[in-house]
Amino acid sequence: MEWTLRSAEEIMAALRAGAVTSGELTDEAIARIERDDEVINAICVPDFDRARAAARRADQARARGEDRPLLGVPVTVKESYDVAGLPTTWGMPPHRNHRPAEDAVQVSRLKDAGAVVLGKTNVPLGLQDIRSFNGIYGTTTNPWDHARTPGGSSGGSAAALAAGFGALSIGSDLAGSLRTPAHFCGVYAHKPTLGLAATRGMVPPSEPAWPVDLDLAVVGPMARTARDLTLLLDVMAGPDPLTSGVAHRVALPPARHERLSDFRVLVLDEHPLIPTGSAVRAGVHRVADALVDGGARVGRRSPLLPDLTEAAKLYMQLLVSGSVARFPIESLEQPSADDESLDAVRRRAMAFSHHDWLAANSRREAHRHGWRQLFAEFDAVVCPITPTPAFPHDHTPDPMQRRIDIDGVGYPYFDQLVWAGLATMPGLPATAVPAGRSPEGLPVGVQLIGPMFEDRTPLRLAELLEPETGGFRALKQACGHRHSVRTSDCAAPSAGAAGCSTTAAPAPRR
Repeated sequence: MEWTLRSAEEIMAALRAGAVTSGELTDEAIARIERDDEVINAICVPDFDRARAAARRADQARARGEDRPLLGVPVTVKESYDVAGLPTTWGMPPHRNHRPAEDAVQVSRLKDAGAVVLGKTNVPLGLQDIRSFNGIYGTTTNPWDHARTPGGSSGGSAAALAAGFGALSIGSDLAGSLRTPAHFCGVYAHKPTLGLAATRGMVPPSEPAWPVDLDLAVVGPMARTARDLTLLLDVMAGPDPLTSGVAHRVALPPARHERLSDFRVLVLDEHPLIPTGSAVRAGVHRVADALVDGGARVGRRSPLLPDLTEAAKLYMQLLVSGSVARFPIESLEQPSADDESLDAVRRRAMAFSHHDWLAANSRREAHRHGWRQLFAEFDAVVCPITPTPAFPHDHTPDPMQRRIDIDGVGYPYFDQLVWAGLATMPGLPATAVPAGRSPEGLPVGVQLIGPMFEDRTPLRLAELLEPETGGFRALKQACGHRHSVRTSDCAAPSAGAAGCSTTAAPAPRR
């Protein structure tokens, strides 16, 4: 296996043992990006010259006897994070020339830990979609099937990890933006507890990079193993020093258990407002079977679980009212009073008053209390991230007009967010883990939701499940041809383009 597909933990061990240098790792990662990223389009802002310089500094520091958590490890950063001297556009063409002068707090933490930043990864317009396309950088494709999306809004980061473009990445999550791309691309991600990791500098280019307390959004780690998530979260976690006046390190409580057999887990595979597709349901069942085989206590229902219908509606109200406040859109005709669909909930939320928001927030607190009661009886909840694996590219300008196909039946596009919102609305930590493949060979993931500020509990459960469910499985060497099938299906992986017998349509890019 190439270094580019090894875990950060393995890379750090090799660096400490002198088996490889950061310069060698960085050159190998850059070579892989230059070879494979024309099709995938994950790295929208390469920063290779500065990466090589950072790798040289890391090797010099190690030669002096220094050792830091990520010293010399190549990583990527979501485009929405400020990196001094590089564009931060959020995919919005009017801001294509915006270049902040300071690093985001999380970029600073990566660099302080010794990481080598290879570049920035692609996002959707304004981070407002479940795919990664914008008018500046074009379309990011799923490494497993170029005709499909890698998800969004951290889709570029997930695609980069699956393709071996760096050992780690950092993203953000408001509507599953860490978890959905991890699910679609077969990698790991962790949505931290709300407020655990400082977000300064992960801000739209039209706004100042001030420390703010966000209502739903978090920043978090992405990786190819569960242990690497913990490694990176330990670098990221902690308050903003501008507001806290303290160093960023925090002491999270340890995981509730160390053995799989000690965990109490509630497994959910059905939502009252949208069906779960057969491929995702099978993934949930694979994880449930692994839990049972490992001796965990598994429940399938609980009267303590907060009402899923009300949770979904509250989430949509908080999500849409906040998004419209930041990114105003044209007013829409209000639905009739008797329309209780999620689409109607979203449309009404576009006109929320502060009074309306306070009422929704009060109901959210009731749900948080319900989750506290549930987590007195269970340690984690296993459930879907979205109802389906990665879906085909859809560039319909108005996403409200799109549909999501679930086993042959169409549903409103944004209804698929209800599972992601289950953890986001109350601010709970949730770890996305691979859970096998669909019949078409696409990755399928599930999320492990844990108690607030007990992030190490779902992370430890993810680590224990990894050998049981297979974890990340590397793609075969990419063929580099612009066809829309899994790279492992190419009939001529080492030949020129003329030697590839695949005849599928080209993948969209720019």
